[in-house]
Amino acid sequence: MILSGPEIKKRMGKDIFIDPFDPSRVNPNSYNLTLHHELVTYDEEVLDMSKPNKTHQLTIPEEGLVLTPHKLYLGRTLEHTETQNLVPMLEGRSSVGRLGLFVHVTAGFGDVGFKGFWTLEIFAVQPIRIFRGVEICQIFYHTIEGDMITYQGGKYQNNKGIQPSMLYKDFQK
Repeated sequence: MILSGPEIKKRMGKDIFIDPFDPSRVNPNSYNLTLHHELVTYDEEVLDMSKPNKTHQLTIPEEGLVLTPHKLYLGRTLEHTETQNLVPMLEGRSSVGRLGLFVHVTAGFGDVGFKGFWTLEIFAVQPIRIFRGVEICQIFYHTIEGDMITYQGGKYQNNKGIQPSMLYKDFQK
């Protein structure tokens, strides 16, 4: 089951935490999250899964930033979220998608117990001007059945900012 908007509001501060929280961004069955002012891009033309890849940071100015098509940008939500007893999921907003902007290429699935900012995998079909603070995606919550294992740690738990891929750590096992 997916939680309704009123249920999301009811659970705020109990098993759903969103900071900052704005009640006006609650939808019928989701909550709109906003884009932080920082982005990260990879410097290397060929990315290697088995090692850290070099990146650099960009800042979205007040007047916006035009994204280059066919280039991956990593962003993050302004909001820090924490979810207990529920599975958080992230989707792009339809208004954003209709402009040819993908906000999470593959990683829209969260774990029960995730705490942190959501890293967004941003990809533009054509040049598009983006703005900091825009409501770019939505989080929604599934109930979970059966025995539950809460996400305690891992590569991305309790992150402080944009997280490039840490898949290389899997090669170090």
